[in-house]
Amino acid sequence: MKLFLFILTFSFVHSSFSQEGDVEIIEDSRINALIEAQSNIPQNEINPQINGYRIQLFFDSDKSLINSKRAYFIAKFPEIDTYTSYTAPNFFLKVGDFRTRLEAEKIKAEIEAEFPTSFIIKEKINLPRLSE
Repeated sequence: MKLFLFILTFSFVHSSFSQEGDVEIIEDSRINALIEAQSNIPQNEINPQINGYRIQLFFDSDKSLINSKRAYFIAKFPEIDTYTSYTAPNFFLKVGDFRTRLEAEKIKAEIEAEFPTSFIIKEKINLPRLSE
């Protein structure tokens, strides 16, 4: 009985406070102009890339194997960025954003014990992070 009274009271209160009507949205036309301008910014201006080098560690058609190798690499070398890409039929694991081949060679020498089949490739890279 108490539950019935509670439901009846709730229904009455809810229905008495319900309102109907129209909502008019007044917006500044400059907002749409800003959204349009922002959507026209080319991707390369947001994330500029330059010619450089990366180290290809591994490739395989099994993505889970690539992900496990990536996790292993990140655990050993957390300061080096990793990248995975797909070109049919294989996934590729690449690391680093090196401006010169010498920088890439230095890191390759450090990781060679863990990844003996790695090699340096020429590729578009992200701008290297600035040291703080």
